[in-house]
Amino acid sequence: MDNMQKKVTSSSLSFGEGRGEALVSLSVREFLNKVAGSDPVPGGGSVAALNGAIASALAAMVANLTVGKKGYEAHQELMGHIAEIAREQIEQFIIDVDKDSDAYNQVFACFKMPKNTDEEKAARSAAIQEATKYAAMVPMQVARNAYGLMDIISDVAHLGNQNAVTDACVAMMAARSAVLGALMNVRINLGSIKDAEFVQALKTEADELEQHACEKEKTLLNAVKQELES
Repeated sequence: MDNMQKKVTSSSLSFGEGRGEALVSLSVREFLNKVAGSDPVPGGGSVAALNGAIASALAAMVANLTVGKKGYEAHQELMGHIAEIAREQIEQFIIDVDKDSDAYNQVFACFKMPKNTDEEKAARSAAIQEATKYAAMVPMQVARNAYGLMDIISDVAHLGNQNAVTDACVAMMAARSAVLGALMNVRINLGSIKDAEFVQALKTEADELEQHACEKEKTLLNAVKQELES
């Protein structure tokens, strides 16, 4: 799994990079209403990315609650570093909230291309394939980043402020949801891609990511639950 893992260097979502009607410029209520609407986006892919941002934010919070606290002197430098990395991940996941919806819109736009001649049909088919590959890669990277975040969350849970250990657990659950949710969006796109090698590579990686993400979540939650009940 180590070779597969990619290293991850208020009521408003507006702290990300907005562009025009960017989803991240909406309030929480506005975003949820948009998800609940009749449009296909934002959908599960954007919500998976949002879960990654939430997981990152909670990890940063626990780390920041540890910095400067008596009894945690040995881990001050690590917690400061984790807080910084988690902040960077918040920004990336926020970008991905819109990126996932944009990828869907690109695929949809390709289906509207003309198909009156053989040349137009071939160009349309090729464009659809490329756009669908991109639409699979966007959530795949979300899943990779969310999975990489899980090790950071484990560190803050075990070494950080123990008064916030359950917050770290919620972060872990949010990260797992980000991984699994993103991977579902990968898989639905793979069904439309004709490049068998591309499909098999992503399917294999997706299966491994899902298995290991669930294992990481279970390991932490079981350990914390045992500690709380002892």
